[in-house]
Formats: sequence, structure tokens, C-alpha cells
Amino acid sequence: MSSTRVLLLGVLFDGPLHGYEIRRRLELMGTQHWANVAYGSIYHGLGKMADEGLLERVEEGKGGKTVYAITDIGRAEFRRQLMSNWWEIKPIVDPFQVALTFMDRLEPSELKSAMEARAAQLRFAVEMTQRAIGAKAGFGAPRHIDECLRLNILQLQAQLTWVDEATEKVRNGTLP
Repeated sequence: MSSTRVLLLGVLFDGPLHGYEIRRRLELMGTQHWANVAYGSIYHGLGKMADEGLLERVEEGKGGKTVYAITDIGRAEFRRQLMSNWWEIKPIVDPFQVALTFMDRLEPSELKSAMEARAAQLRFAVEMTQRAIGAKAGFGAPRHIDECLRLNILQLQAQLTWVDEATEKVRNGTLP
């Protein structure tokens, strides 16, 4: 089950909502920073999970909005997947690691330029995520959501540390 599906079930765990309300709650949690939620897929996901019996359509057509509620099957699946996500370590698929695999195919000047650009983007991402923590506080998001953002910041900072160190190795000719 995808992270988006777990997030949708989790948001609906507390009660029925329509798609726009679900999207707003996901945005409030800052999922765009740590969960790679494609907001355009929310409605498709809701419909598919309703067809699978994980959700039910409790109200349809009111202003074109369908209200969804989690079913008992959906609650059981959410809890099963939630525990699985706590207990299982799964690989993080990162296209950057694919790029690392072939860093030797770039000219040293290209590689150095790409690494410096990545470092700048990482610094910006850290700054924006730190701002997101401060900004979301005024909107009533649960405090524990800050931990998702803090973890994201630490992951970005770890990659930034690696990029800075590797860039120096490229400069002095010891990498690749």
C-alpha cells in the first residue's frame, strides 16, 4: 500500500471528509515536504479505495463533492500498514543515488557544477522546511507533525554534508 493511501486512510480515521478537506489536512501536515503526495491523485485514490471497500461514499453530489468515510476494513488495513511502516525498514528510492552511480561519466567540471548546484538546492530546502515548521504552528496542525519535518531536515542536512565533502574530493581529484 502506498504512503498516499495510508495518509488518506489516516486522515479519514477521525471522521468523514470530502477530497478538498483531505487535501487541506495533508497540506497542513506538510506532507509535500516528506511524503511525496501527488495532490492530483487524491480523488483517484479515494474512488479506488471506495471500490475496494476500504472507504465508503457517505454523501454524494452536494456541490459536486463526495464525502468519504473509512470502513471497518479500511481501519484494519490502516492499522496493519501503520504497524508495518513502524517495524519494517524499506529502501528509500532516490534518483540521486542513480546519478551517483554514474558520476564517473561526467567531466570533472560538470560534476563539480552539478554538486555545487545540488548543495545550493539542499540549503534552500532546509531553510524552507524550517520555515514550514514555524508557519504550520498557527494553523492548528498537531505538534507531532513537526517530527516529520525535523526528520526531513536532518536527511537533507546529511545529504548536504555528503555533497560538500564529495565536492571537495572532486576539486582535489580524488573523486571519482
